[in-house]
Amino acid sequence: MGYIRPEEDENALGAITAPKLPQPKIGDVVRYFDVDGGKSEGEVLVGKISYIQPILSGPESADGTNKWLVEIKELEDVGDGYFTEYPSRKRRKALRKLEELAPVPASFVRSEDAFKIPLERGTNRPSPSHSGYDLVGYEGPGAVPVNDEIVATDAEAYEAIKFSLIRNAAIAGAAGTAFAGLARDAETAVIYAAGAAAGVAYLFLLGVKTDTMGSPDAKLGKGISNLRFAFPAMVIVGVALKNSLFGGGPSGEGAWMFSTVTSEQFAAAMIGFLTYRLPLFLNQLAPIIGETATDLLPGSAGMAVRMAQEAKQKGVDVAELKSEMVVDDGLIPVFLVSGPEGTGKTTLVNKLLESDDRFVAPTRLDRMSDGIKFERLEARDEFLQTDGRFGLTKASILETALMASEADSSDDDSEDAAPPQRKVVVVDADVNLAKKLASLAGARLIGVWVGLDSLEKFESRIKNKIASGAAVIPSDETEEEFLRGKVRTVVKDIEYGVVSGVFEFTILNEDVEESMTQLKEAAEYCFK
Repeated sequence: MGYIRPEEDENALGAITAPKLPQPKIGDVVRYFDVDGGKSEGEVLVGKISYIQPILSGPESADGTNKWLVEIKELEDVGDGYFTEYPSRKRRKALRKLEELAPVPASFVRSEDAFKIPLERGTNRPSPSHSGYDLVGYEGPGAVPVNDEIVATDAEAYEAIKFSLIRNAAIAGAAGTAFAGLARDAETAVIYAAGAAAGVAYLFLLGVKTDTMGSPDAKLGKGISNLRFAFPAMVIVGVALKNSLFGGGPSGEGAWMFSTVTSEQFAAAMIGFLTYRLPLFLNQLAPIIGETATDLLPGSAGMAVRMAQEAKQKGVDVAELKSEMVVDDGLIPVFLVSGPEGTGKTTLVNKLLESDDRFVAPTRLDRMSDGIKFERLEARDEFLQTDGRFGLTKASILETALMASEADSSDDDSEDAAPPQRKVVVVDADVNLAKKLASLAGARLIGVWVGLDSLEKFESRIKNKIASGAAVIPSDETEEEFLRGKVRTVVKDIEYGVVSGVFEFTILNEDVEESMTQLKEAAEYCFK
């Protein structure tokens, strides 16, 4: 029996199909096969597409197959579904036809420095998202289309920035000149003004170089713009000539022109020239100072300021919204649903969110949308919970309630509209997250504990998760050891739920419909 690739094996592929196949692009993580893996059925490999090129010779089918050759950089399997890039000295590459590849859903996990890839149950092979690529009419990796309107808008913004830089440098130079005149004398002010004018001219010629870069006038622009480096020296030459012709500065036998420039004159000229950098520095520093100052405010005060800033930017009446959100004790209600693993609490929370629009899930910061902020919060250990890409903070829980209520209030701005509906954040929390939220400043927790009425039921559900592949047993543990560890964790979690005093309600989730009724009754206390 010959080797059959899993893409051609209906039993192996199963449900891994999709109505519309994606088209390949450079950077895709893919699954492919190598018959030299030492196994009769071949070896399953994972790699990244680094280059796509046409096949220059050989038969080509009408549907676009047998047309494209792909270079793949192999990724190293480091276990548990993680694949990482080889060091450059060990990097392996392979060439495959496009029709031999299958795209794989891969998420990069920064803490592991590797891609996390789902595995097929039973085989532990990388599971593709589609059976292959759509090659019908595929013309290779195309260039990114250029939006002329965006280019025109960016050009206007660039011109505005250039004008702003020169204007601010001139204003700063004028202010510095006035200060020099008041603090020293008229001569120092004149020298400072000459230095400041040289700084403005320096910025102007720097703009000339930027404007001509990559154009037919690049050489001319570069030549002219290089004159900017002579401006500080020209100011010093001017001061030296003035001193030599009209007196001033050291003189006498053996003195030469530049020796007539005093240290005070030199400092005035150089500080005047460097004044153009002051607005640049302040423009870069302003947003950092504003954000850092807000972050430094402790506890609920910092949260309140951040919430107010974001709401103000969107034109929201913060005082009115907060009065709608808070209860009599001045705290924002947060609905906390927690419990051990395997109780079905996530199912209950999802049903509540779907059936009652007064409740919202907390917003999580996405590393892909704001990587700088994510890494800053991660370095400060401010995340309550993170999976490497999405992170949850204390501030985001309260901010979600504010912003969701604001969105509801903006739906109808008419005078006859009903007052905005208060939104409540529902947090689906494991016990570790619940412990961190117990001291959430600015919030009134309404806690619900979801459990089962016996350890045997917990054990049964964990066994079902193992059998279904939802729970993976580590390679260094037996199933019995893994199960015992899970049960011990459940016992500790139950102990916390009983003695913590955080949870006002308890639901034994035996029947989903009955549990949902109990959960909704508990949720009503968020509005009392």
